[in-house]
Amino acid sequence: MCGIVGVIGSAEAAPLLLEGLKRLEYRGYDSAGIATLVGGHIERRRAPGKLINLARVMQEDPLPGTTGIGHTRWATHGAPTESNAHPHGTARVSVVHNGIIENHAELRAELEACGQVFSTETDTETVAQLVDFLLARGLAPADAARAAFVRLEGAYALAILFAGHPDLLIGAQHGAPLAVGYGDGEMFLGSDALALAPMTSRIAYLRDGDWTLVTREGARFYGGDGREVSREIKRTALSGAAIGRGAFRHFMEKELHEHPAVIGDSLHRMVDPRTRSVVLPSLGFDMASVPRITMTACGSAYYAGLVGRNWIESLARIPVDADVASEFRYRDPPMSPGGVGLLISQSGETADTLAALRTMREGGQSILSILNVAESTMARESDAVLDTVAGPEIGVASTKAFTAQLSVLACLALALARARGTIVAAEEAVLTDALLKVPGHAAEILAEGDEAVRRIAAIVAEARDVLYLGRGACYPIAMEGALKLKEISYIHAEGYAAGEMKHGPIALIDKSVPIIGIAPSGPLFEKTASNLQEAHARGGQIILLSDAHGVAKLRHIAVDTLTLPDIHPFAAPILYTIPVQLLAYHVAVLRGTDVDQPRNLAKSVTVE
Repeated sequence: MCGIVGVIGSAEAAPLLLEGLKRLEYRGYDSAGIATLVGGHIERRRAPGKLINLARVMQEDPLPGTTGIGHTRWATHGAPTESNAHPHGTARVSVVHNGIIENHAELRAELEACGQVFSTETDTETVAQLVDFLLARGLAPADAARAAFVRLEGAYALAILFAGHPDLLIGAQHGAPLAVGYGDGEMFLGSDALALAPMTSRIAYLRDGDWTLVTREGARFYGGDGREVSREIKRTALSGAAIGRGAFRHFMEKELHEHPAVIGDSLHRMVDPRTRSVVLPSLGFDMASVPRITMTACGSAYYAGLVGRNWIESLARIPVDADVASEFRYRDPPMSPGGVGLLISQSGETADTLAALRTMREGGQSILSILNVAESTMARESDAVLDTVAGPEIGVASTKAFTAQLSVLACLALALARARGTIVAAEEAVLTDALLKVPGHAAEILAEGDEAVRRIAAIVAEARDVLYLGRGACYPIAMEGALKLKEISYIHAEGYAAGEMKHGPIALIDKSVPIIGIAPSGPLFEKTASNLQEAHARGGQIILLSDAHGVAKLRHIAVDTLTLPDIHPFAAPILYTIPVQLLAYHVAVLRGTDVDQPRNLAKSVTVE
């Protein structure tokens, strides 16, 4: 959540800052602002709401200057108003901040007692006032910043601009990511390499506890102990090309239609088409001797992990513990010696998942992460990474990144099973063949099933509550479908294991409640069918997602159906993800919500 861009440039900074902030919109925000140095003085422009509002303000009142900082804010402390929008500061200093300063109330009381006058409700202003207080007592900018960092508790990425210092920006990282970009006579700061991609491909990443002094000539890095350290400059693979929707109405719609290519790319990186076997890079541990896997993630990535747990346990016979990352480290679970920590994240910056990674590291686990951003903090702190190669995902509600995660997890499960001797080559070939058919089937659903999904969406859009039911590896897909509907349409929805319906949720069922059954043919079909019959008997509106066999068997109880291609049960969770995500999209469009940037949500959650 939130985004930072900083520029020490040769041309006016404001257009570069605004462009960088546009590329960070996907992270989620509810206000934005920019500050530059004009004749040595700090000038600001801020606006609540979308970046178009800030652009309008700047068009009416231009902001010159070649050095500046910009920010998209997702409100935590204080409402999303212009006065609470970043940058914050005084005549001497201006600050933008991602994260939360946990001891802000204590610092605020101390500073107010010393005569500092606050004008906002935010925790971020505490940083600006603290630096200002130290500058007023004669400290140089670098000394004032470093002294302030020592006092801060919590998670933060900071970029600081100083009046009278047009060739200086100071940045700091503690629990939230920050990168330095190197240009030709120009330098940049960014919370996201994607924001810096149009300006430079040469980037250095701060480590936790680092702070950096950035000038036009380059950057110097310092560790938490104040000693100068070296940070490698890397070339990012991210493109500076504009990120557009093409012919689609929303980024989410575009990304839904990228499912076939993303699934195919993910699989073809890992499956040898000649032998029909999975080939993974070295993971840094012996797959044959793993005693236990501890999996953790957040949101959709956690649901992907639950499907992966099902696959790994059933195929490779390795026990897998699963926790949402926000609970994992507080549960303080025991971890097996020689075990593997498996972490899943689209951004690679999710604060709770990153904290879980570090807890696993302390527990002696080998760390394997499944990530969509090769330059992320989690990638740098993992022993091995399996890339999902989904490309930038701009819509806040994850779509193609989720199916890419499932594709990688399926291949990981097969590789572990082969290493442990729990499947034979012929069985692996059957399962990889099933996976390789998914991209074609996905394209078929998007091309031929969209009209049926729209028809179903018209039913669901009128509902107040919706239940999704699934079994086995499709139970997490029921939860994914419910999450997507909640996220972007604001309809209350829950995903349940179908067999659990009669242990409570059946009390909610009446003729106003759509029940979406995810029921591919396979060993669990008859069980799921029985549960849907029970719901139908109590007046529930059954909406069935199944193949031709399943639809023929249950059509008589359904108010509507979607017939999906026949697929091996192993690959069904990947394929059945697509219609549940597409359904959420069409419901949200019918209800007129902000599909790409739903209220209160952020793409990258970098605070607990």
